[in-house]
Amino acid sequence: MNTILQFMKRNYKVLLVVLALSVGLWSFIPKTNAEDPEKDKLLIELLTYVLEKGHYSPKTFDDELSKGIYKDYIEALDPSKRYFLQSDIDEFAKYEMKIDDQILEKKLDFFDLTYNRLVQRMNETKPIYEDILDKPFDFTIAEDIDTDYEKLPYAQNKKDLNERWRKQLKLTVLSNLADKLKMQDDAKAGIVAEKSESEKSKYDKMTQAQKDKIEKTKTEILSKSYADLEKESRESSLKSLNEYFTFVKELERKDWFSVYINAITARFDPHTSYFAPEEKERFDISMSGKLEGIGARLQKKNDFTEITELILGGPAWRGKELEAGDIVLKVAQADGEPIEVVGMRLDDVVKKIKGPKGTEVRLTVKKADGTIKVITIIRDEVEIEETYAKSCIIDRNGVKYGIIYLPKFYIDFENKDSRDAGKDIAIEVERLKAEGVQGIVMDVRDNGGGSLKTVVDIAGLFIDQGPIVQIQSAAGKKEVLSDKDPKIQWDGPLVIMQNSFSASASEILAAAMQDYKRAVIIGSKQSYGKGTVQNVIDLNQFIRGSDYGDLGALKTTTQKFYRINGGSTQLEGVTSDVFMPDQYSYLKMGERDIENAMPWDKIAPANYKTWDKSSNFDAAIANSKMRIANNPQFKLIDEYAKWSDIRRNENVYSLQLQKFRDEQKKLEEANKKFKSLKDYTNQLPFATLDYEKELLKSNLSLKEKREDWFQTLSNDIYIEEAIRVLDDLQPNSGFKKGLTSKDKKEKLIKS
Repeated sequence: MNTILQFMKRNYKVLLVVLALSVGLWSFIPKTNAEDPEKDKLLIELLTYVLEKGHYSPKTFDDELSKGIYKDYIEALDPSKRYFLQSDIDEFAKYEMKIDDQILEKKLDFFDLTYNRLVQRMNETKPIYEDILDKPFDFTIAEDIDTDYEKLPYAQNKKDLNERWRKQLKLTVLSNLADKLKMQDDAKAGIVAEKSESEKSKYDKMTQAQKDKIEKTKTEILSKSYADLEKESRESSLKSLNEYFTFVKELERKDWFSVYINAITARFDPHTSYFAPEEKERFDISMSGKLEGIGARLQKKNDFTEITELILGGPAWRGKELEAGDIVLKVAQADGEPIEVVGMRLDDVVKKIKGPKGTEVRLTVKKADGTIKVITIIRDEVEIEETYAKSCIIDRNGVKYGIIYLPKFYIDFENKDSRDAGKDIAIEVERLKAEGVQGIVMDVRDNGGGSLKTVVDIAGLFIDQGPIVQIQSAAGKKEVLSDKDPKIQWDGPLVIMQNSFSASASEILAAAMQDYKRAVIIGSKQSYGKGTVQNVIDLNQFIRGSDYGDLGALKTTTQKFYRINGGSTQLEGVTSDVFMPDQYSYLKMGERDIENAMPWDKIAPANYKTWDKSSNFDAAIANSKMRIANNPQFKLIDEYAKWSDIRRNENVYSLQLQKFRDEQKKLEEANKKFKSLKDYTNQLPFATLDYEKELLKSNLSLKEKREDWFQTLSNDIYIEEAIRVLDDLQPNSGFKKGLTSKDKKEKLIKS
């Protein structure tokens, strides 16, 4: 969800003019050392000013805001409550209602207190975990651990804190040990772990050297005693912690100050944040589509690192094992020992996962259903070409349909001649028309957004003229962005696919097409729910004649956008016309689930006329709903989603080895029921377009990527239903106005 709606150029300039009114306030700052706390005071002053003058809905710096900043900041410093004592929290709490005053007066007392205390407590921690991991654990004792850290109280004293560390480390070692014992049991019994069809296919493609390596590992583990495996598990945990604390020791004061600053900015809304210079550079790379490593986006959730998105065409996406929602527990380099990354900074986890092209990284991840899996990925360059729109053809019973996949709404505002999503989608539509398609599926699943301009251009391909989106500024000024070109590039049946990760620009497109009744929207019950526009402001523009170095940038919310019917997509997102269950159906992961998200509201609707060229539009929606309700595969997906949600909320683990292993075995047995979900095949014939066929003969890399994409589509039940909706939208489908209930039922049975 890190992708933002690009700010229109003229609006960006207007904002800069407003902010530039007080540039002189900071024009002649005296030179000082880059690490001087005066730089931090200056940064707070700059951010406070920009937030007050530039944010869509600026907050008052009062006690209420102070309480929110305090809560977020303390949680960010010690999410698993393994450093601070209750006495520390009692001391910090004196500032709970005073942070607003600290900010306005540019005081750093609270930050200095928490920063120095955190460093102290972390330094005190090393002897604790070294002593605990120096001796074997007794896994016969009946005890358990609750990992719901949010509800956990802070340790009352150091003895209490030591006990907390002991249990946390015991769980980590127990998990490692259980994995090793299972591998040993399987090797002794000569059992090959049951694999899905995709896993079997991957194994078959391995080189003989890779297969030999697997066999060697099995042989080695057979020769080890229980004591050997237990000791290895403790040594692995010790190595992980030593490495983690080495990283922590290397952190500078400014790194922790960024945490404090972001606790302030995030209280304005979830999409307002401070970018330190290094983070700004990463953000620019992300927006340009130039990604490297395994091709996955990560985010921090308390002490854990979560996979939030796989980049199409990247190594992780091609491997088909890593999924959005997976929690990364350990990272290993090729044959190296896995390093535990729980509690590690996101930047440090990313550094471990990234690496030179062609090298191997092994991720130990916790899946959504609670199972633990080791996934091997060969690093590669994620080419920018794979962030662009692409299309393919399906020939179904003599009727051709086109699928256009759009990973994001990309554009380069600095180069009007460069590729952008609007121009590329227009080209893909023309190519599909040349192929003789009779319906188009626009797939914006997992599309986090991008350029507002390209949304208007794309929506305009499917209507004659009319409004696409409404934008409102903080001052209440409303602007309607419209398609002014009377040309309709595609007037045939249209389906738009979305999911709970479709956000921002994706929601504008889906909402506009839904309001016009131009396309059937199918997918997750609701899209993400981000109805705000952000602008990235370089803070260095306000400073002249200083020696502070790079001050970074502020990404702040400057506008809200609204549907043409007047409603906001903020929080509510876009509700699909046809809801298809998926594995995330019951998880809280949208904007509506964030505490300080901006509210939903509405404005007056724009003047528009709905599409009247599809007489069977409503019937096609009703037919699809009926199919899904009676489809056993969708029922199984819904059951799996409920089961996964229950599993995510189970936070108590036994620290007895046998009981822990029994629970894991029970979990694996329960998971077998859902194995068929990974093996599903829709039998649709996906094919490349004519213009690409010659290109694929000479470009083997592109050929492989297209084959991988087609393989993914062939396992996609959602694409299959999208094609069936296109069937029902056909003028000769029989689903026209006036059909009797009996006629509809007979048509449903035939389809």
